[in-house]
Amino acid sequence: MTDMRKHAKYDALIYACHALAPVRTVVAHPCDEASLRGVVEAADAKIIHPILVGPEARIRALAASLNLDIGGLQLIDTPFSHASAARAVEMIRSGEADTLMKGSLHTDELLAEVVNKDTGIRTARRISHVFIMDVPTYAKPLFITDAAVNIFPTLDDKVDIVQNAIDLAQALRIDRPKVAILSAVETITSKIPSTIDAAALCKMADRGQITGGVLDGPLAFDNAISGDAANIKHITSSVAGDADILLVPDLEAGNMLAKELSFLADADAAGIVLGARVPIILTSRADNVRTRMASCAVAALYAHARRVAALGIGKLSD
Repeated sequence: MTDMRKHAKYDALIYACHALAPVRTVVAHPCDEASLRGVVEAADAKIIHPILVGPEARIRALAASLNLDIGGLQLIDTPFSHASAARAVEMIRSGEADTLMKGSLHTDELLAEVVNKDTGIRTARRISHVFIMDVPTYAKPLFITDAAVNIFPTLDDKVDIVQNAIDLAQALRIDRPKVAILSAVETITSKIPSTIDAAALCKMADRGQITGGVLDGPLAFDNAISGDAANIKHITSSVAGDADILLVPDLEAGNMLAKELSFLADADAAGIVLGARVPIILTSRADNVRTRMASCAVAALYAHARRVAALGIGKLSD
């Protein structure tokens, strides 16, 4: 029974895209099997409408060798990965696509073009990464941020990181997401800076500097996701034991947490980058097809929600 339910949360995300038009997605340098197959699968599922940017001859040869049909997809020829990243970002700037997807190039290479001062697509908001974890032992999707972009985020950085995650959760129809701000302990102490940040973030939410979510912290990981653990420590909180979003102290903690869940708890980890003009789909070579499709689904739902909000016609579910 457990196996049948393992991917239920991702299935729900993918299913939610069925009622929406495929999102125009420019894919930078899909030049290996994992990236190209993921694009074709997501296109076949009508989650995205991809535009491939990369060496045309190489991509067509790869598709033929894998028996993948890309005949109906637009392909823009670029000579190498850096040019692919630059052209993909340029297309976003010109409004030719609504999401950006990483192919087989290095993440840093793509993000360097995204944050380029003159030609990039950054906004006033700090760019940050969010993992959307499908953990078989947890009742709902678990958001972990930031495990891939911001190494040692400051308090100001964490404000944007939290707000990005809340906005994403709301786009995925979680009206008021619960944010657990993680540390090693539940009490505030100057000896552990992350507890001070947690207290400040909670007060900032009280004062309207962070909106849309319910924040609590510092919380240790067990108290954030286990009601029993929270009760044992007499923690009274609407967030403890029922968190939607986990804000980690730094990249190392987030990266280790996400990978521990993946390799020890059999979780899947879809991920996107927020804070730019459009959501950015980041995938790993180790990702399976379902995880890649879930990442595309998350970005598509977020892009649609932003469009709906911009038009002022109500929520995505209306």
